[in-house]
Amino acid sequence: MTWQRVLTALVLIPVVVGLVLFTPTWVVAMATAVITVLALWEYFALGDAIGHRAYRLWTIFSSLLLLYDQWKAIPFKQRGAEVSVVLFGNDHFFRNEAPYAYLVFFVFVLGLTVLTLFTRRPLVESLPSAGISASAFLLVSFPLSFAVRLHGMGDAFEGPRLLLFALVIIWASDTVAYFVGRAMGKHPLAPKISPKKTWEGSIAGMIGSLAVAYGFHYWLTVPLPHLLAMAALGNIAGQMGDLLESACKRSAGVKDSGGLLPGHGGVLDRIDALILCIPVIWYYLVLVNPQV
Repeated sequence: MTWQRVLTALVLIPVVVGLVLFTPTWVVAMATAVITVLALWEYFALGDAIGHRAYRLWTIFSSLLLLYDQWKAIPFKQRGAEVSVVLFGNDHFFRNEAPYAYLVFFVFVLGLTVLTLFTRRPLVESLPSAGISASAFLLVSFPLSFAVRLHGMGDAFEGPRLLLFALVIIWASDTVAYFVGRAMGKHPLAPKISPKKTWEGSIAGMIGSLAVAYGFHYWLTVPLPHLLAMAALGNIAGQMGDLLESACKRSAGVKDSGGLLPGHGGVLDRIDALILCIPVIWYYLVLVNPQV
């Protein structure tokens, strides 16, 4: 299992790094859309395992609409000028805020309402179907959409590096925690949710994230104290996201969310920590506003 895990990582990491650093934000947005759909499909399968059938197509459509809105909120020069002009016309209305975020959420709720009232599903399924759809939208699609915003932040170099920073602090944390936990982990972190996770592994993962932050301060304009704070908060959020997904899997009675990635399980298994880490990094940059 370990060799499969390492081999999969060796294949995926260069692809992801190249995508983040060397492609425009609209390409990252499209890649995020693909990952979001795959993760949602696995989440829907978890719901199916406990008899909660989501409104799949509507949730996916709303999620893609939200990603488009996040992309539109990025300054014009950052998202790929040629594509924006050809496909979407006048840019004057769109500035630094996500212009239709609240509208997307409202449309999603309206759609759930229509589906609940006019579907042929038994009424006993109304609440479970709406619940699993809404939780998929809120727990997967919404936080993951901030990958697009983070990639488009700052200038053409800083945004991609910030997104890569968020990715690497989680990769380092997962890797260090995995091997340290296997080698010397004795004190369970959350035995009812994920029995194999230990406090030793968790602390080692935090150290790994802080080490990444120190290395990145030579490459980013964000001051080192802020990078360390972002790494610490991102690490905590990532570990919480990991445990949240483990709780969902335990509720559904499955070990992995899928089998697409050998040694890692499914897409949701691979991005569970990133789902909460990325928006934490984004909001730290927006609210604390360090030099970027």
